[in-house]
Amino acid sequence: MIKRLFFITLFLVLLATGWLWQRYQQVINDVIVTQRGLVVEVVKGDSLNVIARKLSEQLDGFDPYAFKLLAYHQKVVNLLKAGEYELTPGMKLPDILASLVAGKSKQYSITFPEGWTFRQIRQAIADNPNIKQTLTGMDPQQIMQRLGSETLHPEGLFFPETYFFEKNSSDFALLKRAYRKMQSVLEQEWNDREKALPLKNRYQALILASIIEKETGVGGERKPIAGVFIRRLRKGMLLQTDPTVIYGMGERYQGNIRRRDLRTPTPYNTYIIKGLPPTPIAMPGQAAVHAALHPADGKSLYFVARGDGSHQFSATLREHNNAVNKYQRRR
Repeated sequence: MIKRLFFITLFLVLLATGWLWQRYQQVINDVIVTQRGLVVEVVKGDSLNVIARKLSEQLDGFDPYAFKLLAYHQKVVNLLKAGEYELTPGMKLPDILASLVAGKSKQYSITFPEGWTFRQIRQAIADNPNIKQTLTGMDPQQIMQRLGSETLHPEGLFFPETYFFEKNSSDFALLKRAYRKMQSVLEQEWNDREKALPLKNRYQALILASIIEKETGVGGERKPIAGVFIRRLRKGMLLQTDPTVIYGMGERYQGNIRRRDLRTPTPYNTYIIKGLPPTPIAMPGQAAVHAALHPADGKSLYFVARGDGSHQFSATLREHNNAVNKYQRRR
């Protein structure tokens, strides 16, 4: 009798085990994510139980026991990474677990356009709710010191681009990436520069590139404008470029440059100072840096805006004055 009961019990256990295993296989092969826009955040220190609970709150039909059993079966219980994970339609339990192990968390983005100033960059970072703010209260010089930069003025030293990051990435980490990218681009372009340019170092190239960036948004004009400035530097002529005057005016600039502004001394007023201003005036893109180091040949020493985004180039002051009358004074 006891023997019979033993075999019956064993049979029932095996039957239950087989049913559970079959059920387990079915659950892990079922699609459990059927709608878009589902996001689960795993915080550092979350246990497997906490993660399973968070997933249960987001997903109808989610089996937390099967999820935990799968994690133990694959020996990844201690390999789940913190982050914000986007659950996409069609995902199964193994897909979700694989994402958590791989750390494939949701990516956010922030864009620094060409021509922006450092002040605009910091404001954009401060306004982004997905970035952890660690630099609040620090002045630009302190930030540059923390980056290990020999140049303490931050302008122009961060590469304009779209950067992707995970939620709660720090503001410093983001700036560090942009700083290193600009250093890499500068080194690459400087090593490939044309010879005999009147630029002493990469920083001067960056200054000139920032001026070119602010002077035109027309790709085909960058090298001709670079050529004008390079020829002026070689001849010892004043650069006389409005964007530097505007930068030097700071908050005094209200949309127009008056005659007295051109006569007011600032370190950036290139209608008064000789050569380049002391620092860049904005973030130049790689195309502007390349143009500064590969200026177009020619004789033009002047250019004036036509009013349609392009410029009229002139080799003599007389030609330039005629162009000014035509395009600016409408005479």
